[in-house]
Amino acid sequence: MESTGVRLGVGYVLLSNYQIFYMNVRGYHWNIKGDNFFELHVKFEELYDDLLLKIDEIAERVLTLGHRPAHAYSTYIERSEVPERKDVSDGKDAMENIVDSFAKLIGKQRALLSLTGEAEDEGTVALMSDYISQQEKTVWMYRSYLGH
Repeated sequence: MESTGVRLGVGYVLLSNYQIFYMNVRGYHWNIKGDNFFELHVKFEELYDDLLLKIDEIAERVLTLGHRPAHAYSTYIERSEVPERKDVSDGKDAMENIVDSFAKLIGKQRALLSLTGEAEDEGTVALMSDYISQQEKTVWMYRSYLGH
């Protein structure tokens, strides 16, 4: 039972981080300015569309496991380690924030992957494994864009 509670807690925190990250990226999409506007505007839309799908998958996984996902932004803000970003219009700042946010998500997902592997929760293992491999490539691409 302890393992289930820990996994669920990590899952709730993961959902909160995704929700705040999603809203940050929506803000970047809406407010981006400068030379790379057209390129980044499209890239941010692709990213927030993907984040929205993952948010739904995580919430549905919580439901599948017999629990209720949080659905209040006040809860998300309390639980998220991804900080809320306001008034970001510079492309480089937005991309740096995205890379930092992915690092937090990947860390949470690795922790959840480990816990769910021990619990033989194959559905969550598969979900986290897919997310991690996809996001590691995305981070590499964003870092390359930033010249890192």
